[in-house]
Amino acid sequence: MKTVKFSEPAVLGRELGYISEALNSKKLCGDGPFTKRCQEFFEKRYGVKKALLTTSCTDALEMAAILLDIEEGDEVIAPSYTFVSTVNAFVLRGANIMFADSEETSPNISVSEIERLISPKTKAIVVVHYAGMACDMDAIMDLAQRHGISVVEDAAQAIEATYKGRQLGTIGDFGTFSFHETKNIGCGEGGVLFVNNERYIQRAEIIREKGTNRASFFRGEINKYGWVDKGSSFLPSELNAAFLWGQLESLEEIQSKRVAVWERYYNNLNGRLKNFTLASFASEQSNNAHMFFLVAKMPECRCELLKCLKEKGVLAVFHYLSLHKSEYYRAKYNGPKLPQSDRYTDCLVRLPLFYSLSLEQVDYICDVILGIGGDCE
Repeated sequence: MKTVKFSEPAVLGRELGYISEALNSKKLCGDGPFTKRCQEFFEKRYGVKKALLTTSCTDALEMAAILLDIEEGDEVIAPSYTFVSTVNAFVLRGANIMFADSEETSPNISVSEIERLISPKTKAIVVVHYAGMACDMDAIMDLAQRHGISVVEDAAQAIEATYKGRQLGTIGDFGTFSFHETKNIGCGEGGVLFVNNERYIQRAEIIREKGTNRASFFRGEINKYGWVDKGSSFLPSELNAAFLWGQLESLEEIQSKRVAVWERYYNNLNGRLKNFTLASFASEQSNNAHMFFLVAKMPECRCELLKCLKEKGVLAVFHYLSLHKSEYYRAKYNGPKLPQSDRYTDCLVRLPLFYSLSLEQVDYICDVILGIGGDCE
């Protein structure tokens, strides 16, 4: 069998036509017709008060940090087991990151850890819905409301994933999503900010437009626009938005195929691995099939499995390294050990999952795992 890639973006054919349409319109900068179509899609489908396309999920997180007026000395609680963008947005504004451990049953942030870290300096809680698995949002929102703290949902991996029937990213004050090519839908690089708290909507438009009130000007609400706040250039071009619109039109088709692949992995492997556990979803969560991962009982088992898969042409990978132990942050970190975060760092394995991955390829990967790498001793 040929090499099985780890990831490959879905391209269903409509994207190029929409890019041509944008080119022919001679409107290539941001906030054109395709940007508006994408934003309205999210607002209608998920009931979002305001959706603003950005050039990345990183930028959406930076907008959230600016909107929350994060300043030097503020504390922001975030998981250690996450991508660096989750916290960089707040570090750039002088915040101290209070790293929390993961749950024992999932890589998501532990609610008890959040409660332990809350102080009078806490300005925000940033949660990450790892692999589209919902954090315990009822408990987190209850904690946040009791202490008057804002919540940012890093939902980079959570498109079409729900918690008690609500789309993830619509529960906290802000939700941020990624359209990087490795995500379920993408446009190469891109993102969107969901503004769920109405009091931030007007300022979010200004911050995204270099600190100007140009959005109001284009709507005819003012006679001229000018510099009214801090901000940056966070809006993507129409070419990115045109590609993304082609993806959104195919969202259900893409999701249907990804779910079929995820379920094939699960049905092939569930109950048949002695030294690995599979991801599982609670009844109040939906599975958006962003990722299929295993967690080894020991780091040696992960190493053996990755080695065997590579020898058989399968490109499986590990994932995040605990940020509190990163080269950049370890000298700054003076908190307790975070054993669950470190366990996922050492033991989690991600298997290939993408739109064009065939079920036959999934069967092959599972045969390798069951026959060689599944039960290291």
